[in-house]
Amino acid sequence: MDSTGSATTFDLTNAHQQTVGTIDFSQPVKLSTVEQKESILRELDISIYDYLTQHLIPERQSVKVLVTNSIEDLRKESFKDIRSFVNLQRINDVRWLNNYFATVNIKLPDAGLFIGCIETVLTRKEKLYKNGKNIFKFLYWVYCFIFHRVFPKTKYLQRIYYFITRGKYRWLTKAETLGRLVSCGFEVIEYKDLNGLLFFVVMKTRAPHNDKQASTGAVFPMRRIGKGGKIIKVYKFRTMHPYSEYLQDFVIKLNGYNEVGKPANDFRLTRWGKFFRKYWLDEIPQVLNVLKGELNIVGVRPLSLTRFKELPSDIQKERVRYKPGCIPPYVALLMPDASGNIEAERIYLREKRMHPVKTDIKFFLLSVYNILTGKIRSS
Repeated sequence: MDSTGSATTFDLTNAHQQTVGTIDFSQPVKLSTVEQKESILRELDISIYDYLTQHLIPERQSVKVLVTNSIEDLRKESFKDIRSFVNLQRINDVRWLNNYFATVNIKLPDAGLFIGCIETVLTRKEKLYKNGKNIFKFLYWVYCFIFHRVFPKTKYLQRIYYFITRGKYRWLTKAETLGRLVSCGFEVIEYKDLNGLLFFVVMKTRAPHNDKQASTGAVFPMRRIGKGGKIIKVYKFRTMHPYSEYLQDFVIKLNGYNEVGKPANDFRLTRWGKFFRKYWLDEIPQVLNVLKGELNIVGVRPLSLTRFKELPSDIQKERVRYKPGCIPPYVALLMPDASGNIEAERIYLREKRMHPVKTDIKFFLLSVYNILTGKIRSS
């Protein structure tokens, strides 16, 4: 497929499938020639074509189709009267990915659709091990992971990485891509694996965040509700893919919560992240928050604004009177499920109000005992 910047504009709803692999181009074409239209669509697998028309047919409006990852090409294109934009080139080769997404956002009207695709890290791994595993493939995978995932996420190695690759062949996960899109002003409508590519459909809902401080490093600062309702940054070792913080509302809306009050079936979590969480290793950097005076050793969980708003109003009012803690009450009371979390906090806050110091000592000793005896583990 040509990636030199060819573009065409047409009403995709006028093209329709006659037989498998055959598309009728006899309908009128807007702002393009039949040849241009055919040159782009003839290479589409029928499953991809059906996927595009599934989302674009209901609009009955003009669609901009590009086969380019150049931000400059995109900026030059006219989007007058365009309601939807489709890029048929995988975005793994975009150098300034957030700038690209932000440019699409600016070009589209409110509620405009953007459809694109990526080749995910998981797909590349499946291709590598398709015909079996061996030590050489494993070593190659380790090298690729360090070079394509660690280098571009490490401050002093980024320049080396982008100098060598020129921004091409970048490795992207589903979570990072969708998170970047949300940070750039889009709402995720759907995503689907088709022919080795992950296609996404997003809708413009606001202007880009222009977040220059999005975290990609090993230590991840999470925005949480602190004492007095103040927003604090609670530090943890990264257990999720970069930009995952922007997807919390989407994941909860998609799957809800599991039995311990965490987002269920959370695809943002990495494989090593599951290990870190199981043995509480991800909590170690919270020592920095304790030293800064933002957290206590024992206290209510430091929650995101989304989760905080879901709590009963009485718990909301009471918990902001105190600093959150590294060790939450449910660990001491062995109440790890979602409803148990809330009840454990009620018990803790009631005792804390009457005996502040004694309560913290009691809950700390109970928590240490439960952890050391294996009665409870991190979720």
